[in-house]
Amino acid sequence: MEKIISYPISVIYYLLFGLCLAVFHPIQWICLNVFGYQAHKKSVDYLNFCLLTCTRLVGTRYTIENVDTIPKGAPIIFVANHQSMYDIVTMIWYFRRFHCKFVSKKELGSGIPSVSYNLKHGGSVLIDRKDPKQAIPVIKGLSEYIEKNKRSAVIFPEGTRSKTGVPKEFAQSGLKILCKYAPSAYVVPVSINNSWKMVKFGFFPVGLGNHLRFTAHKALAVKDYKFEELMEIAEKAVKEGINEYKQV
Repeated sequence: MEKIISYPISVIYYLLFGLCLAVFHPIQWICLNVFGYQAHKKSVDYLNFCLLTCTRLVGTRYTIENVDTIPKGAPIIFVANHQSMYDIVTMIWYFRRFHCKFVSKKELGSGIPSVSYNLKHGGSVLIDRKDPKQAIPVIKGLSEYIEKNKRSAVIFPEGTRSKTGVPKEFAQSGLKILCKYAPSAYVVPVSINNSWKMVKFGFFPVGLGNHLRFTAHKALAVKDYKFEELMEIAEKAVKEGINEYKQV
């Protein structure tokens, strides 16, 4: 029944979603090329605010926990599970004070209004999953960028999205590079719950009435841990945050 009801609502939803992407594409270009990084960053923030507002049409609610506990004035490495594109939209808006930059697959770097432009020009990096060697210098560059500018990198160590909400095993390589070249950073594990339900029917129609919950866990100073210990603690925190919410 939910799927049937969602069809007409999803048509309106995607029209509004696409309109936001189309409208903000030239706005981003003007902001970046005329006014610089800060103006471009604001345009991206409000693009994602508008995209989140669109999701209210399909009954989506958001709970964001512990953002105020994240250290300020230091580079941050967010380590999160990955369930859908709404993970990215939500983090850009609700974690906007940290200037989130993403490690994304290169396919997203072209063909998507607003999204591709921001990934290519907003400080995020694009990697070729078929060429792991190419990813090393790219992620190294992102590490140095957040270290220098006191901004944040978001990495999804699962590599691909979980279609059921059950997290996959975390890969170490990307996070290890980020930690190595951003030694003053804090790793902040983030548990994402119910984002997968937005796309449980695939791209169309959209899942209705979902409550997305993002929980930031205790920040871990990179300098205080051996990498293997840091990785273990971060992965455990993310997965426990998912399991705890499923039990509520």
